[in-house]
Amino acid sequence: MQSFESLGLIAPLVKSVSEQGYTTPTPIQALAIPTILKGSDLFATAPTGTGKTAAFAIPIIQQIMANPQRKTHALVLAPTRELAHQISDNFRKYASGTNLRIALVYGGVSQMRQVQEIRRGCQVIIATPGRLLDLHQQGFINLKQLQVFVLDEADRMLDMGFIHDVKRVIKLIPATRQTLFFSATMPKEIKTLASTILTDPEQVVVTPVSSTAETIQQGLYYVNTAEKKDLLLQLLKEDPTPSILVFTRTKHGADRIVKILAKAQITAAAIHGNKSQNARQNALNGFKNNKLRVLVATDIAARGIDVDNLTHVINYELPNVPETYVHRIGRTGRAGASGIAFSFCDQEEREFLRDIQKLIGNVIPVVDNHPHVMEISSMDMRRSLPQKPQGQQGRRSYGSSERAPQRTGFSERSGQRSFSSERAPQRNASSKIVLRKANWSVEAFAQGRRIKIFHW
Repeated sequence: MQSFESLGLIAPLVKSVSEQGYTTPTPIQALAIPTILKGSDLFATAPTGTGKTAAFAIPIIQQIMANPQRKTHALVLAPTRELAHQISDNFRKYASGTNLRIALVYGGVSQMRQVQEIRRGCQVIIATPGRLLDLHQQGFINLKQLQVFVLDEADRMLDMGFIHDVKRVIKLIPATRQTLFFSATMPKEIKTLASTILTDPEQVVVTPVSSTAETIQQGLYYVNTAEKKDLLLQLLKEDPTPSILVFTRTKHGADRIVKILAKAQITAAAIHGNKSQNARQNALNGFKNNKLRVLVATDIAARGIDVDNLTHVINYELPNVPETYVHRIGRTGRAGASGIAFSFCDQEEREFLRDIQKLIGNVIPVVDNHPHVMEISSMDMRRSLPQKPQGQQGRRSYGSSERAPQRTGFSERSGQRSFSSERAPQRNASSKIVLRKANWSVEAFAQGRRIKIFHW
């Protein structure tokens, strides 16, 4: 088992990491930290919850400690305000006891404090693209001496329409630099962008996005749209869990759920793009401090949510992009911890369900011992299931007219919902990479370049 010391980190950083409760590096950290410390460019594909922020924050802090100067050493570009806040918090934690100066730059609030931080001299700028470009245009930010550029959540940048802003930022920074590129998925557009900004990078892949953590128990509720609110209230009443994250597809839907919960005297708040930054931050802080039992979020707003020990996620509405399902439930079961993810599916969402199950290569176990079960034909239910791989005809698929042998419900012993462990076989991630097994990782060679892959 690797240690942080074995990755080449200096003693003060090892101590700082240890004080945060981390004893061994996660796979993305073990693979990325040595690469960053030696100055190589990096192209990393890793989902949320795998420790990727620490994977780039810790070696950047070490670089700065080795050569402390007042000029800006690193720029971290993030797609959302929440994620920028999360990254900043992590930098400050790992740099505790040092004189590291950080500027947090994002829109939706007054720029005065941000300008003051920059003027005092900062070694790390963590920013969203729009506000960064605004401050640069006003002459407050100079990136000519930048040494490290980090693009975090590149796929989300693409989804949110920020790629053109990213390209504008790249034109402002030195051509000779170290570039660290992180993305949860690897669509064609992301590969193209990476090829234009990276120089002979090492590539690291940790868990393909199509996979969900084995530590997350998933449950599917077929329920009519009009009865979703009643099912949600029932689950919240039955389960004493103090913190539950609920996802919707729309801002209006998030606000409506908060009103429903308020009438039931359940503390809740919504977080989405129409909320002010202060309102979003207050809601997030209230949720983290257990002052709010339920946080209702849209997908874009939730991108930067990082809550320790979050155990329950509920998909009140299924996402229309299957990869989003993986991101959502990945908010729980982080770093090897256990978690529970419930999903509601109405008549109109069956196609979304089919795409999700096709992506993850699993049939989500159906929960049918509740009073709001939606009547649906066996034929319709089969249409929502992924196609069985050849040679797997003998496997049982739950969600059709044939039910799992064990009913799903609250365990009298544990007080938690228990699910049947029988699942459809995991689908192999589509890749042209030829793999050979190593001790704890898988190394591959593609197009003459060394790629490190770890299945988390």
